[in-house]
Amino acid sequence: MSRVKIYATTILLCAVAMLTGACDKPERQATDSTEPRLVSYTEERVPCSDYRPERRALFGDLHVHSAYSFDAAANSLDTYPDHANRFAKGDAIPFFPLDADGKPVGTIRLERPLDFVSITDHGEFLGERALCRTPGSPRYDTAFCKQYRSSERQGMLMLGTILNLEQPQRIASLCDDDGALCREWSRGPWQEMIAAAEDAYDRSESCEFTSFIGYEYTGTPGLSNIHRNVIFRNSVAPSVPVSYIEAPTDLMLWEQLDQACPEATGCSWVTIPHNSNLANGRMFKPLGGAGDARRHAEARLENEPVIEVFQHKGNSECINGLAAIYGEVDELCDIEAVRRFGQTRATARIGMQDGQLRVEQTVVSTEECGDDTGQDGMLGGGCVDETDFHRSNLLAGLADEQDLGVNSAKLGVIASTDTHASTPGATDEQNWGGHVSREATPEERLQPGLLTSGIEGNPGGLAGVWAVENSRDAIFEALERREVFGTSGPRIAPRFFASWDYPDGLCGADDRLEQAYAGGVPMGGDLAGRPGDAAPVFLAAASADTVESAPLQQLQIIKGWLDADNRKHYEVFTVAGDPDNDAGVDLSTGKRYGDGHEELCAVFRDPDFDPDVPAYYYLRAVENPSPRWSLLDCLRIEESARPAVCGEDSPIPKV
Repeated sequence: MSRVKIYATTILLCAVAMLTGACDKPERQATDSTEPRLVSYTEERVPCSDYRPERRALFGDLHVHSAYSFDAAANSLDTYPDHANRFAKGDAIPFFPLDADGKPVGTIRLERPLDFVSITDHGEFLGERALCRTPGSPRYDTAFCKQYRSSERQGMLMLGTILNLEQPQRIASLCDDDGALCREWSRGPWQEMIAAAEDAYDRSESCEFTSFIGYEYTGTPGLSNIHRNVIFRNSVAPSVPVSYIEAPTDLMLWEQLDQACPEATGCSWVTIPHNSNLANGRMFKPLGGAGDARRHAEARLENEPVIEVFQHKGNSECINGLAAIYGEVDELCDIEAVRRFGQTRATARIGMQDGQLRVEQTVVSTEECGDDTGQDGMLGGGCVDETDFHRSNLLAGLADEQDLGVNSAKLGVIASTDTHASTPGATDEQNWGGHVSREATPEERLQPGLLTSGIEGNPGGLAGVWAVENSRDAIFEALERREVFGTSGPRIAPRFFASWDYPDGLCGADDRLEQAYAGGVPMGGDLAGRPGDAAPVFLAAASADTVESAPLQQLQIIKGWLDADNRKHYEVFTVAGDPDNDAGVDLSTGKRYGDGHEELCAVFRDPDFDPDVPAYYYLRAVENPSPRWSLLDCLRIEESARPAVCGEDSPIPKV
């Protein structure tokens, strides 16, 4: 039996955002109340009045930090999960700049509220932070806590360097030898995080806003990023988060979540890998030995349905130059690319030694990992593995299926911001105010910072889901079935379907969605049961974000496959629109020019389909070029005072 994997993803085009989208007609409301609702409720709530069986696009952010995170700029702003939830709903909250006393005097507001959010503060150090910042706590007056409070960066590093260890341990002088004091003190912040999500959730029939309980698991062994966001389906959650300190591998994380959050109690969760461009081959590496590979793959397939491919730390959709991946150079892989092969950069290795802040200048380079894993990804260094980028990781999954009988890389994609300023969904490049410390002004943002901050950062993206209604259960089920998408900021709603017999004129059909669902599978699914000598037919569509963003330029379908010798290939097909449409950006004003499309739709048949070749397909929608945030910041500064990154010869992209 031939089986074809299809995926929908997002990518960025020209610095502002290019995503996958869809050109759907207005969707019909359910009219027959006797039909079963396509959502299974696990909580007490009123059913949503705006229920759509053909599903609608909802936009959210599932990677957000507030002042409960040990490394958040929000610690300077004094903004917490309640602020972040209110911001996502459209309320103004405190923001930069800070006054002479370090208090925020600015405000920020999201012009278009989100549909859903999860405030995912780091699960590590909730207790340590509370002990050092709560007057009267058993450790408040200790030397450690006094030093911790002496500066934001000092406090962050005193705790954060623990996460760089393969076998992390809590600080005995702060947490006691068994760590119990810090775990106990983590209950208070965790319960406040839960309460904030519960208070923000709209359980009325209006279903205007959904807030999930969640946190970030923050493993950074060898300065390689293996972070994951843990999202809970409903109000049932563990008494404290399972952190990297208790569970230093992903398999241990899943096992301990099963114990702390048993299904029999109504608890359910998924983990979502952080965008993997800084992982040095560690994000998906089985750490239990070769004999553990199949068990690891099965556990991942069960617990990890989607991955984040874009956020303020860059793009992990694809990279050019992997030696064992065959395909033409794809220039769109370079959009917000933090890693490039052959790149050498000077950076600072920051840590603690004998209780003192230590800064060591170092030079890091980017090479391919081969059979080993690397380190220093969070510095922009160390090796790059094929599993660090979504396109090649999907190919690695096809190869694993040949060897193990299990493809654990069947991942849907989302994007998010990873804001550290309590500002979920703040992705507008026209008015971006920064996500981390030292990004409060154009002058600060245009300076080099820690990797992926300052000039190398970006506003991040949005998570999108196709759900029958805006409720926790409906959105969670969309994540589980992988009918999701990610954008690099714009609110483009994508749709991608596959079938064995879609008609050529499907784009123009009034009942396009009904036909697409009835005769095929949506993004994230497997197309099985090939009849006779049929070849797959794809419906690809996208509609532009007409409120704040650029028109669409083109739709692309990316195919990946293994040949008869198990070599890995990909090809990019432009199926609608035109990449050479003469659209662009006036660099002297930051204004866009050129025509594009509000909607694009195509029915595509693979001209080289081979039923004996394992393959996947995903959709990428591309906008016309837009100005990068840094170009707009440069234009806000008097020409004579602009930093070097604003110059014509700067390697920093303008669009």
